[in-house]
Amino acid sequence: MTAVEDPAKPDAGLYLVGTPIGNLGDITVRALEVLRSADLILAEDTRITRRLLDRYDIHAPMWSYHKFNEAGRIDPVLDRLRGGAVVALVTDSGMPGVSDPGARMVRACREAEIPITAAPGPSAVATAIALAGLEETAFVFGGFPPVKPGKRKKALARLLAAGCPVVVYESPYRVTKLLKDVQTLCPDADVFVARELTKKFEETGWKTVEGWLDAFAAKEPRGEFALIIQSHQEALSTTAFEREEDKSENPSAPCG
Repeated sequence: MTAVEDPAKPDAGLYLVGTPIGNLGDITVRALEVLRSADLILAEDTRITRRLLDRYDIHAPMWSYHKFNEAGRIDPVLDRLRGGAVVALVTDSGMPGVSDPGARMVRACREAEIPITAAPGPSAVATAIALAGLEETAFVFGGFPPVKPGKRKKALARLLAAGCPVVVYESPYRVTKLLKDVQTLCPDADVFVARELTKKFEETGWKTVEGWLDAFAAKEPRGEFALIIQSHQEALSTTAFEREEDKSENPSAPCG
């Protein structure tokens, strides 16, 4: 598909449009051109996307598109695309399909041989990595860990077994629980916390996992978090990994 290089209407197809992760001024010129030209915008939360569209005086029609209704949206959207529509897919922030809705629509379009392209934009993962000053080029991304304690610890154990920095997202309501799991698995870990990225109260910095637990005990965490966990072990040992899996299956199993 031809890239959008001027304000002329883009070719028909599905456009994955990156949106700001906090500061509405971070949207790209190309993203705005695609949104203005779209025959339909699929939005994770139309209320949040409406604020962005109003800021830039964009009036394209919107349909909600999220994990609870995406199955029912696929066929109607494919019909629009087959008819020659320009459809833009956005999420509340960042890139669609990266810990956000989008992957299912992309697969459906590929199966239907409908053109797909992206108007890339901000990414909380890339922003956190850049601000952390990591010298390593390799890292693993875990998105939002599971909510249930056993599954969360099991997921963390799998990620840490890779032996490189681990990037995850977490809400303020569970970030302390996440850090306690990290402390259990890798007590030597340093953690980079990126809170409210690009917003007025952005906070970033490195501490030991214990240091962050102390900080959040003294001051209740607020905002959305991206965390980078860096263990000074080469990798979580196979024995420790298997032990965490066992404990996830049997939460009453003793530690150690």
